[in-house]
Amino acid sequence: MSGTLRVHSYESFGAVDGPGIRLVVFLQGCPLRCLFCHNPDTWDPAGSTETPIPEIVRKATRMRPYLGAEGGVTFSGGEPLLQARPLLEAIEALHAEGFHVALDTSGAVDTPEALAALDAADLVLLDVKSPFPERFRAVTGADPAAYWRVLGHLRRTRKPLWVRQVVAHGLNDTPAEKAATRDLLAGLNVRRLDRLPYHELGVHKYEALGIPYRGAALRPPTPEELAP
Repeated sequence: MSGTLRVHSYESFGAVDGPGIRLVVFLQGCPLRCLFCHNPDTWDPAGSTETPIPEIVRKATRMRPYLGAEGGVTFSGGEPLLQARPLLEAIEALHAEGFHVALDTSGAVDTPEALAALDAADLVLLDVKSPFPERFRAVTGADPAAYWRVLGHLRRTRKPLWVRQVVAHGLNDTPAEKAATRDLLAGLNVRRLDRLPYHELGVHKYEALGIPYRGAALRPPTPEELAP
């Protein structure tokens, strides 16, 4: 086991990124530029620290008494699939130590290595940006083709999913958007669906980095707009 992952940061007692209590490993690098992203400091794939995979395994092992029977390790980002080859090595190393491993992804990378990492994970936490291709481009700044191919792979493999969608007033809160999202998810092995209200907690990071914030016009949804 000789690989390394560029790790942005850790969350030691994550309670929302998979079942139970989790060690959340935020990896560096993301190909998307989402309107509502609150971690622009994770975008640069050359940033942060190269961390040997055994160090991540040791960190998880030290936390094992706190994780309980349902907990484990979640790789998030950024977009962890940008580091798919060493990520797969890390998943296999954690499995060898008996850890449940979840993968939080935008689904925007569909290389053979990325699909192998998706297959290896016990659970995938999948973001939904928009069910409409043109709106997907507007929200993320990226072509949706890779995302649609990843959805097809997840349908074929029946991978267990927790689906998440950030909801903002005037962006994706309409009945038509909700219906199209349900259609988009048809045939997937969705175990949980979370619609998350837009927030501005990461705006200060844009100011510190000198990056324009594309989501300045967004507003949090009403309770009715947030409902499934």
